[in-house]
This record gives sequence, C-alpha cells and structure tokens, in this order.
Amino acid sequence: MQQKWGIRGMAVAPHSLASESALAVLREGGNALEAMVAAAATIAVVYPHMNSIGGDSFWVIHSPGKAMGGIDACGAAAGLATKQWYAERGITKAIPFRGAIAANTVAGTISGWGAAHNLSKQALRGKIPLSRLLADAIHYAEHGVPVTLSQSNLTNKKREELSPIPGFAKTFLVDGKAPAVGSIFKQERLAKTLKQIARKGTDDYYRGDLANLLAAELTEIGSPLRLNDLHRHQAKLIDPLELKHSLGKIYNMTPPTQGAVSLMIIGILDQLNLKRFKVDSAQYVHHCVEATKQAFKIRDRFITDPAYMMKNAQSFLAPAFLKKLAKNIDPEKALPWGQGKGPADTIWMGVIDRQGNSVSFIQSIYHEFGAGIVLPKSGVNWQNRGCSFSLDPKALNHLEPYRKPFHTLNPALALLNDGRQMVYGTMGGDGQPQTQCAVFTRTATYGLDPQDAISRPRWLLGRTWGQTSDSLKLESRFSPWVAKELYALGHEIEMLDAFDETVGHAGCIIRDPSGALRGGWDPRSDGAVSAF
Repeated sequence: MQQKWGIRGMAVAPHSLASESALAVLREGGNALEAMVAAAATIAVVYPHMNSIGGDSFWVIHSPGKAMGGIDACGAAAGLATKQWYAERGITKAIPFRGAIAANTVAGTISGWGAAHNLSKQALRGKIPLSRLLADAIHYAEHGVPVTLSQSNLTNKKREELSPIPGFAKTFLVDGKAPAVGSIFKQERLAKTLKQIARKGTDDYYRGDLANLLAAELTEIGSPLRLNDLHRHQAKLIDPLELKHSLGKIYNMTPPTQGAVSLMIIGILDQLNLKRFKVDSAQYVHHCVEATKQAFKIRDRFITDPAYMMKNAQSFLAPAFLKKLAKNIDPEKALPWGQGKGPADTIWMGVIDRQGNSVSFIQSIYHEFGAGIVLPKSGVNWQNRGCSFSLDPKALNHLEPYRKPFHTLNPALALLNDGRQMVYGTMGGDGQPQTQCAVFTRTATYGLDPQDAISRPRWLLGRTWGQTSDSLKLESRFSPWVAKELYALGHEIEMLDAFDETVGHAGCIIRDPSGALRGGWDPRSDGAVSAF
C-alpha cells in the first residue's frame, strides 16, 4: 500500500467522506482549522458507532511562527451527578456503562468546533462560514450515507445489549436488525439539529434554543444533566504538553487526557536508544511494551482532572524523571501487568494545509454508541464518558459535580529537528498511546513512510474496544519467532487477526521542509488520505 503525496493540503480520517470534506474546504482556500471543523461534522454523521455531536473532543494546533495551541472541549459532570444521586437509584458499586444514568457529563465537542472556527478567523484570517463547514454533514444526515462494514458489524455485535436503551433501536436498527453493508443510513433529526447549529452558531447548543431542547430531553429520559450544566460549559484554549526528544519537540493534550502517557512512552524509549533494536523485532516490541507499563503506572496514580491533580503533568516529561522510569525496564523480563483503563470508541483525524498549519484532532463518545441513548427530537447520541468516574471516594477519579472525567483521548503533533512536522494519532483506549508509539518510532526513529508505519502489524497491551483481557495482543502478521521470543520474555501472548480493528484506526501526515506532504491511513478502518 503506497503512501499518499500532496503539496497544497492533506487530510486523513478513518472514513473517506470525512477526509474528502476537509479536502473540499482546503480547495476552497480554507485553512486547517476550518477543514477540521468540516471533517469533524462529517465524521460525526457517517461514523456514528465511533463518535457523535453528543461527545467530547480535543485539538492540538500548530501554525508556523506562532505558539503551539490546543483546545480542550471536554464536558464536566452534571451538578446532580453525586454519589447520593446514584445511591437513591440503587447504584452504589459502579456507574453503569449504558442508559440515561450513564449520560452524566456535558457533551463538549460542539464548543470545540466553535472555538476552532473563532480561532481560525482571529489567527489565520479564516473566512469560510460555519454553514459551509457543516454542509456536507447536513447532507449526509438528511439524505443518507452507505453503511460501512465497521458500522454494520458493531451494530450487530451490540444490538442485543443496546436495543432496550431509549432511542437506539429507532435510530440505528432496521426492523430490529443491524443495517446491511451498503444500505443507506439516514438521520433526519440529527440533520435538523446540525442545520440549527449552522444557522445560529455553536453556542446555541449550550445557551440557546437547542440547549433548552437538549436539557428537556435529557431530563425526560432520566439523565442527571440539566440546562445549567450546559450553560456553564465553555471550551478552553490551552497550552499542550511538550516533550523535548532527541529528534525534536513532541506535543500532546493536557489532563484529563492521557497525553502525558503517550509522551512518556516515547521519552522513555528515547532514553533507551530504541534504534539499536531492529524495527518490529521482539526486543523492539518488548521495550515499547515495558515503557508503556511504566507510563501507565504514572497514569493510574496521578492523571485526572487537572483541578484535582497533585503534580503538574509536564513534570512527568522531565529528562531526569524519564531516565528514572527507563532504569526500571528489564531487557530480559516482562514486568507484571494489571488491569488497564478499558474500552473506548473514538476517531482521530489530521489536517495540514499549504501554509503548514497543522491540526491533530480526536472526537469520542467513549464506548461504542456512547450511553446508547438517542434523544427523541434532536437525534443526538449522548456519550457515556462519565461512567469512568468511580463511586469510591478514595479513588483517583471519584465522582464529583462539575468534575471532568478521565479521558483516554490524546491527539499528537511533532516538530522534528530536521524541519519535518507531523500530526498522528489513533482511537482505542489503552491502545492509543501504544499505537502512537508505533507510528512515531517507525516514522521518526526508523525513517519509514507513514503508510508503511501504519500498515505494519501492531501490538496492544491491555484492553480496548471490544476486548476485556489484559494480555499482550499481537496481530498475526508478526513473525512467529517474535511471538515466541516475547512469550519467552514473560509476556502473556494473545494472537489477533492479520488486520484487526482491536489495535485501532491510526493516521499520520508528515510535511517535509520542502512543503511536500506524505500521508498514511489505516487499512483496518474505512478511511483515506485526501490531498491535492
């Protein structure tokens, strides 16, 4: 599979229509931020099992000559979301994954679209109206799109579990069954909601007529979210985390995401001089996995809503701290590993325009189809990100009103010493930092092209969407000798299919100093690289 080339602009997404929406905006003279708003809107419609406008999003942004930027579009827990509120409903052990009581955090992604659109106008002189950026998404929702194999298979897999949830069957099933691959899938109610956002602006979702409708619908079906929760939400412009690597500077999202984890893994491997091992060898995978364990230990001890953190996440990226973690790795033995953070359904997308403006973006509803609920009038499928909260007051991520939930989401961007810039990322819970490690090391450290780096077999320690075991999972295209050597090092090995969605849907774009663009998309997805 050949990498895609471009010079005037490039976009990558796990669904081809989303990358095409971004490319159309770039062709019209739009910038990377405008293109990503269009892609975000389209992917929310055409890949509904992975994300929706009822979820959260995060942005990492680079413009040549300007400071690095980011957007935190994560919603906080409802004011009513207390341990007492759940106890009154007979829930004392854990917040359920599904249903209205799992829909306990504000959906922030629309505020992120608005913040990006405003930033585009202020910093990049963007002129394309929001109505144009949402036009493709509105058309696809109103007139329909062909159902992908991924959507059909996952709908069928989750049909029995989610059919009783309010709104799910009406929206996602056809005569009680999963829609057939290639059949036309329409979302007329969602189209009307998107039209209203296009007409009145993204703020209407939180403080206008749409907010009133959403709050009424959420209250009616039993969610703790209320109008005041929507009113108080704002997307935040943030400074992303920075790792000073021997090859350049790498950026990722701040907490409550695990962006620090992805950067720690790469930083630890830099301390260990990973390149001395052959790419995709057992020692290469072993060191990547063991670095992941070290970073996950820090994550599970410290990473949460930054308002509740005991340490600054940037401190975890200090060379002395990374060197200390690197010394914990045994090159001859796998350390024991416990439970991970669990599944996540998400999309990552990247855009680089002809001026070199770059966006790394991720949008999610957490589990597949989120809480499973679809609001009856607005047609919004709401996230269940807040089920990651604990009802144990001693837990790191214990539930509190207005607290932000822990996010596995983390979009990455790198500015390398040789002048290359790179956006990359993936979906998939515990797998996100690991696939970012694979993509970054294969491209930046070993010099592979983006498509080769993504297409090569991948590994996954722990759990992700559709998986509950914490074994080290290997795609079957790895050499049998690699699997045997890893087993001999003490890893619990589980084999996956050759191109298995379990390891996520990755993407990558590299811009060379000449302005040439190279991109790779994941054959495990329904995606594409679009360029001109």
